[in-house]
Amino acid sequence: MGRKPIRRRPANNQGLQHRNRAVAEADSQGTVPRELARRDGGFPASEPGGKNRYVVLAVCGFLVLAAGLVFGQTVCYQFINFDDDIYIYENWQVSRGLSAEGICWAFTDRHNAANWHPLTWLSLMVDCQFYGLNAGGHHLTNDLLHAATAVLLFLVLWKMTGGFWPSALVATIFAVHPLRAESVAWVTARKDVLSGLFFMLTLAVYVRYVRRPFSPGRYLLLAFVFTLGLMAKQSLVALPFVLLLLDYWPLRRMVPAAGIPAHPANPSKQGTQKCPPHELHGARFSFPWRLVVEKVPLFLLSVVFSLAAVWAASGTQMPGEHRPLWWRIGNALISCAAYLEQFFFPLGLAAFYPRPELDLPIWKICGAFTILLTVTVTVCVWRRRCPYLLVGWLWYLGMLVPVLGLVQVGIGAMADRFTYLPQIGLCIALVWAAANLFPCWRFRYWACGIASASVLAALLGCAWRQASFWRDSEPLWTHALACTSRNNVAHNNLGYVLAHRGQSDEAITPFQQALKIQPDHAEARNNLGYALAHHGQIDEAIACYRQALKIQPDYVEAHNNLGTALARRGQVDAAIAHFQQVLKLKPHHAEAHNNLGIALTRRGQVDAATAHFEQSLKIKPEFAEAHENLGLALARRGQVKAAIAHFQQALKINPNLAGAHDNLGLALSQQGEYAAAIVQLREAIQLVPNHLVSVNRLAWLLATCPAASVRNGEEAVELAQRAVQLSGNPEPAILGTLAAAYAQAGRFADAVEAAQRAIALASVRGDQVLADTLRARLKLYQAGSPYHETPDQRHK
Repeated sequence: MGRKPIRRRPANNQGLQHRNRAVAEADSQGTVPRELARRDGGFPASEPGGKNRYVVLAVCGFLVLAAGLVFGQTVCYQFINFDDDIYIYENWQVSRGLSAEGICWAFTDRHNAANWHPLTWLSLMVDCQFYGLNAGGHHLTNDLLHAATAVLLFLVLWKMTGGFWPSALVATIFAVHPLRAESVAWVTARKDVLSGLFFMLTLAVYVRYVRRPFSPGRYLLLAFVFTLGLMAKQSLVALPFVLLLLDYWPLRRMVPAAGIPAHPANPSKQGTQKCPPHELHGARFSFPWRLVVEKVPLFLLSVVFSLAAVWAASGTQMPGEHRPLWWRIGNALISCAAYLEQFFFPLGLAAFYPRPELDLPIWKICGAFTILLTVTVTVCVWRRRCPYLLVGWLWYLGMLVPVLGLVQVGIGAMADRFTYLPQIGLCIALVWAAANLFPCWRFRYWACGIASASVLAALLGCAWRQASFWRDSEPLWTHALACTSRNNVAHNNLGYVLAHRGQSDEAITPFQQALKIQPDHAEARNNLGYALAHHGQIDEAIACYRQALKIQPDYVEAHNNLGTALARRGQVDAAIAHFQQVLKLKPHHAEAHNNLGIALTRRGQVDAATAHFEQSLKIKPEFAEAHENLGLALARRGQVKAAIAHFQQALKINPNLAGAHDNLGLALSQQGEYAAAIVQLREAIQLVPNHLVSVNRLAWLLATCPAASVRNGEEAVELAQRAVQLSGNPEPAILGTLAAAYAQAGRFADAVEAAQRAIALASVRGDQVLADTLRARLKLYQAGSPYHETPDQRHK
């Protein structure tokens, strides 16, 4: 018998091809099937339903913790002097919380902040409803919104791609990157974190929609959530473009239908592989008209909200601030490249980047264009093998377009907050590229883990430091000046901090530097006037205010400050005209109502003044000066008890108001509460030792009080002598106080001499009523008797 032929088992080419196709598909999605992960290394894949829920919860908790470690410090921060006043603490509609009028205003106003974002206004109103003007509460809301956005980003990416750990890494980089500091640590940037949350919700709804593309209910929900995002910030107009990119990868709705899994995130709907592996990478497909038509309603929403943004910004640019189109295009190219650099090297970040002059360097424009073009060509060439590179890069560019300044809004060249959503695309491209680097290296998993941990640790440290600059205005602008050059906005805002802290001498220099950079900077000109006025240079301040109004005729703060300066010069009628102009331009300007009330009081129109003080407090209930002034007006009308209540409220808001202590002391003495009155007058003198009125008033009360237990002649003499020294030129009323103090101390010869001097001065000045009063007291001193008021006299 011959040898039986050996039957060799044919090579399982079909199985090998199947494995290669699986690896190729996994690489195209940035994942490797679990059964191949041990062999090929790298990030292990996991379908959305396949991970242990405790692992998922742990990742979500880690994202919240990471965001909290970086931005939790902001709950102790204050508001800053950069739009926080416009958006919150000086915005009457927002600061009083939710109201029917405020809700209507949120949807109809376009003048505040030159933006139309009603949902952002409403969120700030809700904060004020719960937290009032406690800045920590507003910061907490930003922190929570950002953490929620990071968690949603992780879940949505995981659901779309099936890549668990790559999705977690992208979300973590997003959560802790230093460029996020401005969007999270700045309360005014609420529109970024709020729109970011709705952006992620829109993606989540879209992923559910693509499983059942013809579900009208889900499409309406998609359009509704997208609309809410647009109502938070119009820069989401590029979102429909992002959805088209996601259709290409990872949702894979653009490949031929036959045998191609249209829903890779849903294993139950995947079909049998029937085409070569290279087609899985989007090598061949017809233009997806159906997918474009599907998004027409979303694109229409983008157009409508883009027009709303243009409408809101119209009329807000000063003539000198407008830039020609060629300049805007050049600046846009430079900004795109600069954001790339900041993504990889997030150092030297500033709250404001000054806009370059018209002569943009050609080499910068050409260099930026070359970089962007090179990357674009590269990702297009690699689109078949690495579709995530193309999607991530176009996500980055597309989401940046609305904020590049091609339609000019604002005066900055660029801003960190503009990268909040665009740079997610860069993260996706880089993380998925790293996940597929060296696919057969057995140590790839460990290498990726160590590299990821190192990058995240570095980002955490940089982000924590960057967020710390936002604790208040001074370190924020000091850091901005250290990171940028010719930054007139930073100089101006730093000067504002110093001026409102009472350091008017130090504030003058930053204002002058801002004006040296930009001579037609109306705000810096007005602020310089404010510093000069507090330095006692009233005429120079008036000149600054007038120059600011020449640059910007409807500048309400310059009108208000000019009115105040004119009132100090005794030009009350001219001051009233400027205060009325402020209220014409901005009817809810609390300070203008208060200042107009003061001016009307000086003209004797106490009733009209009272109405303006009350309106000021209606707009700004915590306005201590308005409470004090209303108290004075009520006291003039004989309503002493009501006046006392307002003086006490003013001191509850601001215990350091020396004038309120003084006025409360006078009102209490008129009510017969002499001991309490003396306590208030002493407090006023302690706060302002050279406060002439308080010193003289306390000396008079200690010398002439109807209650014998309160009188103290020796202290009265000491205070009266001090008042005479503070007055410079002797005043008859103050000399009268000194005479009464001498008499109470038993020094009648000194009392007679002081009274005679006071009578002579009063006669020379033509004040016969005071002279006659002093003569009546002189007779008492000559008779060896002190002068004491009666309770009836104190109550007048």
